[in-house]
Amino acid sequence: MQQGSAREDKKPVKMGRIGYRPPWVRHLSLGVRAFHLLGGAVILATFLLPASVGPPLFYLWMTLGSGALLMAGDWMQHRQLARELTGVVTLAKVVVFGAAYHGFLPTREVVVLVFIAATITAHAPKKVRHRLLF
Repeated sequence: MQQGSAREDKKPVKMGRIGYRPPWVRHLSLGVRAFHLLGGAVILATFLLPASVGPPLFYLWMTLGSGALLMAGDWMQHRQLARELTGVVTLAKVVVFGAAYHGFLPTREVVVLVFIAATITAHAPKKVRHRLLF
């Protein structure tokens, strides 16, 4: 019988470069993430509830602005973010959500898909989230 875990046998995962991010940026990002989640929840609710006609512009801009701040904070630490799974999925989410918001794609289905992709990516293990795709 073999001792040790199955993880020891696997090849190392190619991860993006790590840079310095001041501790205050990480602490600030916790509050920014709360605003981002609040805005995202309102947007999701407005597209899922039958009586609504779309997200209030304040929450849409709050979500976009806080998302940009979160990406800037992540970029300070993960210098190759655009090549990592997290960066690629984030770019795809913005493009697909924008297409749905402007009527090019079915709105309700795309908004749910975007939130599922965001949840899976955010909760994936670090070696999956920050794996270099190209």
